[in-house]
Amino acid sequence: MSDNVKLDQLKTLISEERNALMNGDFDRIAELMEEKERLAADLGGLDEDDADVAPIRDGLRRNQELFDHTLAGIRNVANRLGEVNRVRRNLETYDENGRKKNLGSPEIKKLERRA
Repeated sequence: MSDNVKLDQLKTLISEERNALMNGDFDRIAELMEEKERLAADLGGLDEDDADVAPIRDGLRRNQELFDHTLAGIRNVANRLGEVNRVRRNLETYDENGRKKNLGSPEIKKLERRA
């Protein structure tokens, strides 16, 4: 397979990866990653200054920025959920004298079903 065909395949993969990132399709991203790595390894001997490589480099950079923003968003959600759970378990407030007061949440009782 010629380098031009491989470059075209890599461009297509980068575009598909971008679509998967925008849609949050993490399973598809994992599939594309393996294929993209294989093609990139096959093209390892290309000159980075080649005009045909520039769009690929730009696409990879854009996708990396999307990856970074996606991971930051996931971390923010995880942190926020942790904070919400912490507040649900243990609410702290201040009394009329300015002292910290702990308002523990009531224990949630579970109903056990028996056959």
